[in-house]
Amino acid sequence: METATQDKISRIQIFIGVSGLILGSLVYIVDRPPDQTYFVYISQIDISLFNTFPNLFGVLGNSLPDFLHVFSFILIAAELFSCKRRGYVIICLNWFFVDSAFELCKKFNKLPLKIIPDWFEGIPFLENTKDYFQKGTFDMVDLVAIAVDTAVTYFVMIFTASKRKKIA
Repeated sequence: METATQDKISRIQIFIGVSGLILGSLVYIVDRPPDQTYFVYISQIDISLFNTFPNLFGVLGNSLPDFLHVFSFILIAAELFSCKRRGYVIICLNWFFVDSAFELCKKFNKLPLKIIPDWFEGIPFLENTKDYFQKGTFDMVDLVAIAVDTAVTYFVMIFTASKRKKIA
């Protein structure tokens, strides 16, 4: 009985994480110009809805993808690794540092641009790495969103873990 309950909760957390990634992608599809979003402009079909609908996310759309990225990947990683409370802290801190480093490297991009190998150019997704650091815009609000999100996600995991124990 306990294994089935834990699997159900795990699926719920993974579902929430994947839903966050889908919502974050929607920001790029609807509210951002297609030439500014890698997965939109490389798509074989026109998936951009930019200027088709009014701006759905408004000011929130500026930092929502960063918030959802951290939230989703923390939830998914914690469940895939079947973490306990200490593991939650480790995964949260790792994603916090990774996402913060990427955000900071948009502002201080000289080192990242020097170490990105030329052979990235021919590999899908990696081919956009230089553009990400050259054209990406640093935003302090994104760093705050990453920090707040890391803490929120930790408490969501603690809450769902306590629900798992009560259900089991």
